[in-house]
Amino acid sequence: MAMDAAHGDDLASALGHEGIDVLAVMTASEPSWFFDDAALGDAAGATARALAGADALILELTREAASAGLVSGCDRAGVRIVPLGSGRDAERLAATYGLEPPHDLEIEAWRLADLLRTRPRDADAPSGAETDGPRGPRTIAVWGAAGAPGRSTVAIELAVELARGGKHVALVDADAHAPSIALTLGLADEGPGFAAACRQAELGRLDARELTRISVPLGRTGVDVLTGLNRPSRWPELSDTRVCAALAECARWTDHTVVDVASSLERDEEIVSDLEGPRRNAATLAALDAADLVVAVVGADPVGISRFLRAYPDLRAAIGATPVVVVANRLRPGTMGMDARGQVRRALDRFGGVDEIWFLPQDPRSVDAALLAGQAIGEAAPKSPFTLAVRRFVGEAIVPTPVAAQRKRPLRPAAKGRRAA
Repeated sequence: MAMDAAHGDDLASALGHEGIDVLAVMTASEPSWFFDDAALGDAAGATARALAGADALILELTREAASAGLVSGCDRAGVRIVPLGSGRDAERLAATYGLEPPHDLEIEAWRLADLLRTRPRDADAPSGAETDGPRGPRTIAVWGAAGAPGRSTVAIELAVELARGGKHVALVDADAHAPSIALTLGLADEGPGFAAACRQAELGRLDARELTRISVPLGRTGVDVLTGLNRPSRWPELSDTRVCAALAECARWTDHTVVDVASSLERDEEIVSDLEGPRRNAATLAALDAADLVVAVVGADPVGISRFLRAYPDLRAAIGATPVVVVANRLRPGTMGMDARGQVRRALDRFGGVDEIWFLPQDPRSVDAALLAGQAIGEAAPKSPFTLAVRRFVGEAIVPTPVAAQRKRPLRPAAKGRRAA
């Protein structure tokens, strides 16, 4: 039994009363360390002796406890792994390593004993979760013109809202100029991150297990974060072929992948003579090319609108027929005068041909609270105006819910002899 929970010894004793012999109780990570050659001395010997005589390994499933070496080693030794855990992270880990679905950590001893005496359920059996409700786009790129219109904030909140309902979402920081997602969320940016995913993808070694290892879970939201470069000077690591391969694997790993990209769309080969050299904007262009949907963020003020209108034709030229939804961020009456929404709509429609716009209000109190706590706004202030606006945007523009679809249907004319409601 490998568990970090405090009741591990009590559960082992209770299993003994149910006729199950527990050979050893150890921490959750010890078996993984043993098979990955990280355990030394007496600890390695004790683990080897316990696993040699065991028919099953009861494992508290965590990122540190699960590894490919552990699973393959137990398979060779004929040891069945019975995972215990709760939450979507444990379910994803079990599916990633081909284990049976995890059982609750608080499982009664008699139930666990009966489980050990029966055949395991098929871990590959379809659960039906992937077919419930609309899927929506697999890869979503969040772009905005220069001037910090709020691309990273919108990308983070999109990922959190898309993960509601049990979906698995990856949040990727592919900004090669000024990556900021790790800093915003209080995550360590010294880890492998997206650059490591790109290197592994180029070598053909990137798969769901490797992505699970190098990503960082964002609390209990169901979002796994691939952090960006910790120094902008490392931008040559994000080549177009690497980025395309990494995002393709992310699309197979998750239900949705949200990619935060830089603003610049300039193609370097047009201004330099080295046609084979690295390109500073390759990551942005590759992510936009791989996206099924582009969310274009415009600052809802005169400067932000002007910058967006000048860059929007370049975006359309770069993505071709890929759908675009435009989000006006930080809407407030102070900079646009009366009827701020109408002013933004008319300007974008007249000068950019954008006829459908979604609005996100300026909400400094919620944004500051989230930044102070190192959390997404949806976690720090789940009922804030900004969170509710993003939730509506996701439910109506990205993954339309049945209610939103019904709302968009044209009203039928009233029948004769009745008044229209």
